[in-house]
Amino acid sequence: MDDLWNLSWEAEALYRARVRGCLLGGALGDALGYPVEFDSLDRIRAVHGPRGVSGPVPDADGVVGRISDDTQMTLFTVEGLRQAHARERLKGIGGGWSRLVRWAYGRWLDTQNAPGPGPDVHGGLAAQSWLYARRAPGNACLSGLQQDHFPDPTSELGPPGPVNPDSKGCGAVMRSAPFGLARTPAGTVFGMAARCAQMTHGHPTGYYASGALAAIVAHLVSGDSLEGAVLRTLRLLARHPGHEETTAALNRALDLASEGAPTAEKVESLGAGWIAEEALAMAVYCALAVPRVTDALLLSVNHSGDSDSTGAICGNLLGARHGDHRLPQEWLEHIEGRSTITLLTDDFATECVRR
Repeated sequence: MDDLWNLSWEAEALYRARVRGCLLGGALGDALGYPVEFDSLDRIRAVHGPRGVSGPVPDADGVVGRISDDTQMTLFTVEGLRQAHARERLKGIGGGWSRLVRWAYGRWLDTQNAPGPGPDVHGGLAAQSWLYARRAPGNACLSGLQQDHFPDPTSELGPPGPVNPDSKGCGAVMRSAPFGLARTPAGTVFGMAARCAQMTHGHPTGYYASGALAAIVAHLVSGDSLEGAVLRTLRLLARHPGHEETTAALNRALDLASEGAPTAEKVESLGAGWIAEEALAMAVYCALAVPRVTDALLLSVNHSGDSDSTGAICGNLLGARHGDHRLPQEWLEHIEGRSTITLLTDDFATECVRR
């Protein structure tokens, strides 16, 4: 495994490529799936041919490359984590990550309720007018962020959280990959992501799937294989009460990936992706079962269900494993806000190597 915690210039370059790959890959998978998010597999094949979506396609407005709330919230997660890291480095004040991430999500919520940046917005993502588009945000995210819940970083995991305690939709896991990019041990980022998921999704499966994605990404960034990263994360999950649904979903994905040629029907056997553990398992299966990045991304969006979320998570995993250079550059050219995403990503990576 690469020793990224004591960075040479080669290891730093690899780390930066994986951070950039994770976030650009997530945006790419999101944009591929967004136009077909609510379509059945039969409908996708009827419109796009027997193979389904085979590359970037226009949405209902005829625009190619639009990202959804999945990438929007992921970017605000990055912004909150970058601010927390800088605060600790410059002021020596640690432990404020949950509050800063919550404030970042509050800024995202503002973008869903306003036509554009107000006169009091002077920088950061909230100043980006293209992020004020409302792209089918999840009800749990919207209602949860109406409550001013700041999770205790030392709180016990296992019981339902106080916000939307019955919700285990995929709206938390879809935004949680950045926690795994911060050059922090997998067990730590698991807890960070899980607790920040509780800001909107209180069901243990909803927040455990979020923690699991962060841990898998952390292992990938440190050089592990995807299968190895998932197996290590399963051992981490086993320490926490109430992990069974998330564990079972990941085990099904691992088993299915070893059972011959991948198909859309096999993807659908894992679920539709609307709930957290299904979205994570479907993305893991696609990333494991198909060797080529482009084919894995396409498999992850060609199904009846939440195609943009499964595509985004699959893209996060593939990018964290292979770096941005393995992503299809001709597809990336279409991604909405690509320059902003790249700049934010590079700033985040720069901050994380300043230790």
